[in-house]
Amino acid sequence: MAIRRYVATADNTISNAYKENLRTRATGSNMGQADVSEVFSIYARQSTSSAELSRVLTEFNVSDISSDRTAGVIPASGSVSFYLRLFNAETSKTVPKNFTIVAQAISRSWSEGDGLDLENYKDLGASNWVSASKGLPWTTQGGDYHTSPEFKQTFKTGLEDLEINISELVEQWIAGTKTNYGIGIRLTSSLESTTTSYYTKRFFARGTQYFFKKPVIEARWNSSTQDDRGDFYMSSSLAPAVDNLNTLYLYNYVRGQLTNIPAIGTSEIFVDLYQTLGATALTQVINTPATGGHVSTGIYSCSVCITGSYTTLRDVWYSGSTEYFTGTISPESFAATSVSNGNSRHITKIKNLKNKYFSEEEARFNVYVRNKNWSPTIYTVASEEIENTIIPSASYRVYRVLDGLNVIPHGTGSELQTLLSYDVSGNYFNLDMSLLEPGYEYGIKLAFYDSQRQSWLEQDQKFVFRVEDYEY
Repeated sequence: MAIRRYVATADNTISNAYKENLRTRATGSNMGQADVSEVFSIYARQSTSSAELSRVLTEFNVSDISSDRTAGVIPASGSVSFYLRLFNAETSKTVPKNFTIVAQAISRSWSEGDGLDLENYKDLGASNWVSASKGLPWTTQGGDYHTSPEFKQTFKTGLEDLEINISELVEQWIAGTKTNYGIGIRLTSSLESTTTSYYTKRFFARGTQYFFKKPVIEARWNSSTQDDRGDFYMSSSLAPAVDNLNTLYLYNYVRGQLTNIPAIGTSEIFVDLYQTLGATALTQVINTPATGGHVSTGIYSCSVCITGSYTTLRDVWYSGSTEYFTGTISPESFAATSVSNGNSRHITKIKNLKNKYFSEEEARFNVYVRNKNWSPTIYTVASEEIENTIIPSASYRVYRVLDGLNVIPHGTGSELQTLLSYDVSGNYFNLDMSLLEPGYEYGIKLAFYDSQRQSWLEQDQKFVFRVEDYEY
């Protein structure tokens, strides 16, 4: 699991727009319970110089994020990115193009309110254009905001979702260096003061009935574990340095739970590699032990390069005079060929796929992969086990079968939040089912990175399952 979503706990649209009579401004209006929010500027509707604006306030429970970090659910600062996501709401009204929205931290507390009306502005009270809450005016009408940090996104068609990396601000909230009063979303100052109208950009608010359209802060990080025990290569001049490096993992399970080794905790662990000679004799193949480190609770790793030619290696993990684990490695060698391997298509299967999962589950999917053009002989079928090919760079996405809605897109950018793990048994990934709305079927599609094309290629197979609530 490398995605976690935190839904907004409060939001509101505030505006100084003119009401229908074009005499009275809606500065006292509240839209805290509306199912959409809106950002706009309107110029010269009431007079040749009149200006009308709308802004969005939204707030999140940052204590939930902080608690998840303390519990180890999300990683430490610098290893996770936080994105503010608001989703486009279609409207019959005009939609502006080529504009920029800015997001800034709100600098004082405000009340959401109970208003619903975005058209006639008849609902009053709580937060609005002039007041943060009843009887407590903003210092500056339209809301009070910190000038830094400031986040921007440009909308070309006007139909895009808002998706901004606000990691700097979220980390400030978690650290307590900035008090969390939420985020204000508006047009840039230059666009709010221009003589051009930008009417109207609408987003779904937290009151929407659509599960996947609520405003969220989305945490993304690369949680993949890439254990080369089953894909271990001897160093070769044919390969670049990064491909000559192998990473090995130690998983310390106690009564079925990953647990830190008491004598080590989060400190260093050391690894020696030996060549097997005969039945029991071992010869050390590295002069200096590899230094391993703590990855997460109960998981340790180290990276090694090995030169020479060996059929079997043993890795011994230890600290001081205490050995904690001894494993076996069957190294492979890189080899050049006169035949191009241009096939990027594979046969894939999720070996442990179930028809149904519950929304409270975190499911692990074990992936089997083989080359699509594999053509075994009768002897091969009878005498050999079909090899599970490890894909070093593999990604998953999840879509809703009913309408094809991409609910978890491939995360193949800087965060790699959908990258598959692998170990000696093959590729796998975990999926938090609470990210999916119960009562629907979902499909999984896999994509593998094609180094020859230098692009990701989505595979043909799809895997379908249903998510349900627990039945009590």
